[in-house]
Amino acid sequence: MSTVLSAFLDDYADALRRHLRSPAHDGLAEGHELGRRALVEGISLLDLTENHYRVVKQVQTESGAPSATPLEESALEFLLQTLITLDVATRGYLDGTRRYEQQRTRADDLAGRDEFRTALVESLQDGFFVADARGTIIEINSAFGELTGYGATEVPYALPHPWSIPEGPRYPDLGTAALRFVTQIRHRDGRDRWLAVSTSTLVKPEGNERIFVGTIRDVTSEHDAQARDQAASRLANAVASAISVAEVLEVGLDELRRTIDAETAVVAVWATRQGAPEVYVSGAPAESEPDAVGEPQSAEVLAPETRELLERARLRPGRTLIAVPEAADRAEGIVAPLGETADAALWLRFAAPRVVGAADWTLFSLLIGHLSLAVQRARNFDQARATSLTLQRAMLGPIELPPRFSVHYEPALPPLEIGGDWYDVVPLKDGTIGVVVGDCVGRGLSAAVVMGQLRTAARALLLRGAGPAQLLAELDTVAARIPGAMCTTVCAAVLDPIRGLVRYSNAGHMPPILADVGVTGRMLEGGRAVPLATFDMPRRPEATTPLPPGSTLVLFTDGLVEQRGVDIFDGFDQIASVLADTHERLPREVADAVLSRLRPAGGYDDDVAMVVYRQPPAPLRVEVPARADQLSALRRTLKEWLTAAAVPHDLASDLVAATNEACSNSIEHAYRDGEPGRVALSAECGTETVEIRVTDSGNWKPQSADRGYRGRGLDMMRALTEELDIDHSGPGTRVRMSVTLPAIAFPVANPLRGTNKQVSG
Repeated sequence: MSTVLSAFLDDYADALRRHLRSPAHDGLAEGHELGRRALVEGISLLDLTENHYRVVKQVQTESGAPSATPLEESALEFLLQTLITLDVATRGYLDGTRRYEQQRTRADDLAGRDEFRTALVESLQDGFFVADARGTIIEINSAFGELTGYGATEVPYALPHPWSIPEGPRYPDLGTAALRFVTQIRHRDGRDRWLAVSTSTLVKPEGNERIFVGTIRDVTSEHDAQARDQAASRLANAVASAISVAEVLEVGLDELRRTIDAETAVVAVWATRQGAPEVYVSGAPAESEPDAVGEPQSAEVLAPETRELLERARLRPGRTLIAVPEAADRAEGIVAPLGETADAALWLRFAAPRVVGAADWTLFSLLIGHLSLAVQRARNFDQARATSLTLQRAMLGPIELPPRFSVHYEPALPPLEIGGDWYDVVPLKDGTIGVVVGDCVGRGLSAAVVMGQLRTAARALLLRGAGPAQLLAELDTVAARIPGAMCTTVCAAVLDPIRGLVRYSNAGHMPPILADVGVTGRMLEGGRAVPLATFDMPRRPEATTPLPPGSTLVLFTDGLVEQRGVDIFDGFDQIASVLADTHERLPREVADAVLSRLRPAGGYDDDVAMVVYRQPPAPLRVEVPARADQLSALRRTLKEWLTAAAVPHDLASDLVAATNEACSNSIEHAYRDGEPGRVALSAECGTETVEIRVTDSGNWKPQSADRGYRGRGLDMMRALTEELDIDHSGPGTRVRMSVTLPAIAFPVANPLRGTNKQVSG
């Protein structure tokens, strides 16, 4: 037996005896310490337990205590307390062994799982990536490298990532939740792609670090398809409201050029196969600047090689797209026929040469197809409108109007610009002027057919010499024989500018409104009777009203004043009020003022026809001192009078300039050797002429042979007037100037250039 074991057993026996003599907590504590000592000194359980029972047996023998007494219980309690430490150590060892086996098994399992994870990630068709909290890509799979062009050998990829586009959209903030978004990247080969990105956030157990795990998927084809649909929709919406070829190309070429990033878009349209084309340009061609983008131009704005390209392209089959140049790797632009009739071609020049891929060709074909359809639709509309406008011009009335007239027609039913309302202005042999304004029942083409027959009959009756009442009486008979003409309303009038009278008769129509200079207009309610072909009438009534000098007469149809929810007499009052403030405006300006005041926000519900007439004003008589400071007042007074006489502004400016020169001559030369005298200015307006006289009582100064840089006044006066007479035979000088008032040209819009819905002249 070793010394260590012998010493331990002796100490254990002594401690056990003390505890058995006096069982207490201190004895148990001493037993616990002996257990820890046994663990340190390597005492076996067998030696400890044998020594324990030997000591207990000796104590029982010495004390004579029977077995199974409290002494044995205390001895057992002491032994157990000693064995506690040994038991804990044993269990710890076993637990450690067990944990080691578990960790070893787990490590083997993790190694297998890593192999499985790697195989799984590599098998994904979508790109896979792991990013740290700073956005650095720290792990990717092979699919990720194929989608971006950047593989796993170059990981990590810090921000900004090499595939990001500097001018493109920024990545969204990944945040702390799952996120899905689509972003544009640039592949390593230079192509742009669109990727759908899906990310989730995780927290690593080691270090509590946040990481992001995600996938990417190529959605370029879906994005391109959506972009094509959106581009086609934008183009279709842009040209939807265009109603002429010029309008379609004006907005369509702009949208097409922006969509495909082209610098220039050009369309050439051949009206005839042998003639020169009209050219429509969006953006500036390299050869020259366009005069007006969207308006047709001469083919001279294009270089000869460009015209040759377009000539060849228009003969290709429809939907044919040709790269320019054809054999190059990078195209500078494309040409294509426009439509199916071989009379139009399109040229698009890119902002920079580029590779044109399959998706580009699909987009170009789609957009050019939409533009071709829009052009064809506009052509069909142009043809229909040209037909309707030709019919309208034939039905509505004269192309040229006598002086001091203005007419206006506005249909309520676009796009056909004809309806049941009409007007006619007919100069008669005796110097009077016949005016007819009528309104057939109904709208559109059927009403226009009735209107055309009645207007023709009314013009024939006027030219035959019928007065207003007789004209309406005979129209009763005509209307009774025309289907749809019953209840047509008509106002017929004969104006006598010389005598200053108007005779009129009204068949259920809106009453004319007459306004004296600076006075609110009044309705002419005489000569009223029922509409045409409604009742048998023995005779139609007629009324006569004076036309004061400078007064304004307006005849119109009910569409001007009839509005839902508005009293018709309010419309009459508004017209009368406008006329009170327009005596110094031209008849055309009067018509515009009336229409501006009465036009509803949503446009007229019915056709509107209107005739405005200005009676010649009273003669002008002005006499002022022959001083230069009087000239501005003379010019202003004469200009106002000429406007009241319905003299067009350009002609009025010529007359004012000529008159100013005549007055200047009188002021500067007539009284140069004596006391200043006076200058008299007079002006009169006839039915077709305007005459102006300037008179002084001074001396005539003959023209100098060498006039130098002055002395051109008489030449200017002759150039600005039709007739110039100067009489200086007696005392003073008398200058007479006259011009013929031009007929008012009714504007006829070119239907291929577009036209407004309203027409006035």
